[in-house]
Amino acid sequence: MTALLNNRQPAYPWDVQNTDRDMSLSEHLQDLRRCLLRSLAAWAAGSALCFYHIQAIVDLLTAAAGNLYYMRPAEAFMIYMKLALLGGLLLAAPVILYQLYDFISPALTFREKRFTIMCLPLTLFLILIGMLFSYYFVFPRGLEFFLGFAAGKVSTLLSLESYLDFFLMLVVPFGFIFTLPLIVLLLCYLQLVKVQTLQKYHKHIILATFIVAAIITPTPDVVTQSLLALPMILLYEISIVLAKIFITA
Repeated sequence: MTALLNNRQPAYPWDVQNTDRDMSLSEHLQDLRRCLLRSLAAWAAGSALCFYHIQAIVDLLTAAAGNLYYMRPAEAFMIYMKLALLGGLLLAAPVILYQLYDFISPALTFREKRFTIMCLPLTLFLILIGMLFSYYFVFPRGLEFFLGFAAGKVSTLLSLESYLDFFLMLVVPFGFIFTLPLIVLLLCYLQLVKVQTLQKYHKHIILATFIVAAIITPTPDVVTQSLLALPMILLYEISIVLAKIFITA
């Protein structure tokens, strides 16, 4: 009877603990080196591909600005290199995240592996959706608002560097804002926040969301602020549903 109890299968899959063998320090370092080299190779390949198509990328990003200028001889080249590196990092993100998971997975339980596998692709998807949302809805309104101050003898002379810096300042943060459901899900998973608490302070979160949107958005109009606040509220509601399904289930 004792032997049968000891060999009993776990009641739930997430009760299974990690059964991977222990690794020595040298094996961990070799594994880390392998993951880093693969990540760097993916980044280099993605950057090379972006640099090959850099003119098409620049034309796409600067379509809303018209003619742009650069002030220093090497300015255009350095900006192209920066864009190629950023684009390469974006293309290599799936490989980099997989290598990160591959490195830490031996230390995870079955439940933690399942949670990580679910979150990694969702993170990339939400970041991409957030950046596209900002590119098509928020960035044009912000650019139009600031360029509208040019009147009379004041004319607009945008440099390529200043334009792309403004573009990255608006577009990239939106990508991370859209990962709000995963952040809330992680907090619930770590038992730092309870689902009941999220529901209790529902109205407070909505008010805080509009305040944050008013601070983040570059324009003072209500439309642009609502374009950020409403998706954040929707993402918050989605995070509560996901927490109920995957955490309290």
